[in-house]
Amino acid sequence: MCAEKMHENEVLADANLVRRLLAAQIPQWAELPISPLPLGGTDNALYRLGNEMVVRLPRIDWALASREKELEWLPKLAPLVPFEIPTQLALGRPGKGYPWPWAVYRWLEGEDPSIHVEVDRDALEPDIVGFVEAMHEIDLSGGPRAQRGAPLRTVDAPTRDAIDILADTIDRDAALAVWQGALAVPPWERDPVWLHGDLDARNMLVEDGRLSAVIDWGSVGVGDPACDISVAWKLFSPSVREVFRSELKVDDATWDRARAGTLSQAVIALAYYTTKTNPVLVQEARRWLAAVLTDPGTA
Repeated sequence: MCAEKMHENEVLADANLVRRLLAAQIPQWAELPISPLPLGGTDNALYRLGNEMVVRLPRIDWALASREKELEWLPKLAPLVPFEIPTQLALGRPGKGYPWPWAVYRWLEGEDPSIHVEVDRDALEPDIVGFVEAMHEIDLSGGPRAQRGAPLRTVDAPTRDAIDILADTIDRDAALAVWQGALAVPPWERDPVWLHGDLDARNMLVEDGRLSAVIDWGSVGVGDPACDISVAWKLFSPSVREVFRSELKVDDATWDRARAGTLSQAVIALAYYTTKTNPVLVQEARRWLAAVLTDPGTA
């Protein structure tokens, strides 16, 4: 578990609280073994429940909207994507000093590539192509707007602020050049497509070297496909990144927006989290930023 809170107003939980909540609300599962997962997510603390379930408790109030999106849209999306995604089994209520709804999901087997460094990330490229293509072909009306699928200008201020905060530890001029160049690129003007919204190694599970599941759908929605194309810098080596681009037939403008979106997410994460609050995300964000700054883009 994290050594300290990730967020200033985070509500901390532990296995004892999980057991008390289960005993009061879902007593048939209250005697099963409970163990905290080593990381959890930025929005939710995770506890394995027995062998087949996981309990998710929001850490912070803003995670509640993400939970509502998952509750509404994951059952609709599940039959339309080629990999397993989370299935909610039960919904808990506030109680025992915990202020928010919480949930029990089915446990999904697989290794987390952000922890298991032996996983060959490049070998996942065909599966990621299949996943992204499937998402972009989904025809479901009424989808919520994905925050990271919005035009780059909507995160201009926080991105520049984060670059300034990190000025002593990153190549500020190079980061600004990538960002400012992408702001001049034409935005996505066609119909929005369905997006996972947070597609990176932390939100994938791998079995026998192949992608088996995609998790953490709190950012799901519709928007600019560049959002999920960003996985090219988050996961792949330069040569495989180009294969990924070719197979998805990504145009120059979308590629440049995706590269800049990766930079934005990286610097905002690095300006907010530390190696004490979220060491894995910091490690991943450094990787993303390095990949972006050593990639010449389409210029």
